[in-house]
Amino acid sequence: MFSITVRDHMMVAHSFRGAVFGPAQRLHGATFVVDATFRRPELDDDNIVVDIGLATAELGRVIGEFNYRNLDDEERFHQVNTSTEYLAKVIADRLVEAIHGGALGEGARGIREVVVTLHESHIAWASYERSV
Repeated sequence: MFSITVRDHMMVAHSFRGAVFGPAQRLHGATFVVDATFRRPELDDDNIVVDIGLATAELGRVIGEFNYRNLDDEERFHQVNTSTEYLAKVIADRLVEAIHGGALGEGARGIREVVVTLHESHIAWASYERSV
């Protein structure tokens, strides 16, 4: 399986509900380093997985929806614990929608898997992996 990974970052504010979250139940900020990995079994006609420029731009567009926002104020996240794992899934799903919509070019139609990893810090991160 071939893969490429592109990276960006986003800054959000949010809070959690539930005793398991301890002090994170209060409003707090998080800066995530976001990695998006695209995998496919064979390279396209240009011998690439996907155009890195298009992949980078699309990742930036997707996470731009969340950057510098208080997720607690976003209707789509009403009553949702926007955990690192949950946000990784949301981003992966949006990237897969972009692939199907042609935003990453026709060659990207050969991508079979997308993995999104959100790094909370240098010692903790979460990923979500899904098929295309």
